[in-house]
Amino acid sequence: MLRQRGEKQADGKWFLPPAERNKGPILEVLSRVLPIRGVVLEIASGTGQHVVHFAKALPGLTWQPSDPDPELRESIALRVREEQLANVNPPLDLDVTRLPWPLQTADAAVCINMIHVAPWSATLALLEASKAVLPAQHVLFLYGPYRRFGQHTSKSNEQFDSDLRAHNSEWGLRDLETVSQSAASCGLVLTEIVEMPANNFSLVFKRR
Repeated sequence: MLRQRGEKQADGKWFLPPAERNKGPILEVLSRVLPIRGVVLEIASGTGQHVVHFAKALPGLTWQPSDPDPELRESIALRVREEQLANVNPPLDLDVTRLPWPLQTADAAVCINMIHVAPWSATLALLEASKAVLPAQHVLFLYGPYRRFGQHTSKSNEQFDSDLRAHNSEWGLRDLETVSQSAASCGLVLTEIVEMPANNFSLVFKRR
């Protein structure tokens, strides 16, 4: 599974402008839906911009970042060391399609901007493995652009989807309703849909 890295900085960290823009709005939702204490698994953590921001704002939680890309895992580790964050564990080498995952249990799972830049099989693996690691009534949080009822929610999303599919025919924006149905078959119930800036959505699932 290939993730977008963004730009590599002189200090070795990778940087994505969209992650810098959306980390605040995402945190507003996470601070409301995540438990006060426990371990939060972040799947496909990317550059580490998100997990550092969340860990500083929610110090009662222990954050477990992960990514299959070794350069991105190094970027995460560099950011965590720079901020001297004691509540972030070393990043795991976790590819959602390699089951079982290296972490057996978590109190919540967060996955941001992954499922449209991965094959549909990765989404199914994400949902199946999340069912395995989450206790009952605990949260799986997904964020990204989606179609609604088979239609794009904006012209920019339609163009983005076209660009993704041109790059890789297995990539592309997913139907929110299809993701929800697939999650339900894994015992994950969609409890909240939050409209986000730039035509994105936050989806909050709970383990049945």
